[in-house]
Amino acid sequence: MEETISLKELLETLKKRIVLIVSITLIAAIASGVISYFYLTPIYQASTQILVSQTKDKNSIYNPNEVQTNLQLINTYIGIIKSPVILEKVAEELNSGITADQISKEITVANETNSQLINITIQDANAQQAADIANTTTKVVQKEIVKNLKADNVTIWSEAKVSDNPSPVKPRKLLNIAIATVVGLMTGVGLSFLLEYFNNTIKNEQDVENILELPILGVIATIDDKAIENAQARKAKRGETIGS
Repeated sequence: MEETISLKELLETLKKRIVLIVSITLIAAIASGVISYFYLTPIYQASTQILVSQTKDKNSIYNPNEVQTNLQLINTYIGIIKSPVILEKVAEELNSGITADQISKEITVANETNSQLINITIQDANAQQAADIANTTTKVVQKEIVKNLKADNVTIWSEAKVSDNPSPVKPRKLLNIAIATVVGLMTGVGLSFLLEYFNNTIKNEQDVENILELPILGVIATIDDKAIENAQARKAKRGETIGS
């Protein structure tokens, strides 16, 4: 016989396991909050931009070929910025104990499509150090390109600054808690259905029909001992009243 599950049965399963579902959801949310607020290190971000452009004199006019050349140079410059040579010089300039390997893990270099701007982004546990690394990197890059490539087409477009009350970009505490809550809820619901699936006990007459495929001839009602005692007490009281 084909087994079907009604919406009512699903809701009854959830109702029966509501304590389990709520408990798992709360545990997940609380655990995420504790980890996000007390254990994860806040990470701050600082960004600078450099502009790649050709040097022009006053009589020069706009040339699309020059822009295309600059766009092709950007990929080369991105590789130069992330190279160990540049990062080692940045570490030397900072002289703060941070190494080139550490900077390599914190730096992200990218540019927007068809843009001559290169974005240099640093993520560090210290907001001021993140800004210092970003600004020092742009200065070193500009100096090294002029020195080694004999090119003066790199201009510092914007510098990183630290606000009076910087906000970390990671961890996103409320988002982490929200995600943990959803995951905990899904886990609780899934576990409830799994426990119900592996529960082979016969709980009612419908289970007899579905599992044993036998017709129901009768049902034994549940006897309430307290109700019996009350009935006996009323019967005895009526007997005493008649006898008197």
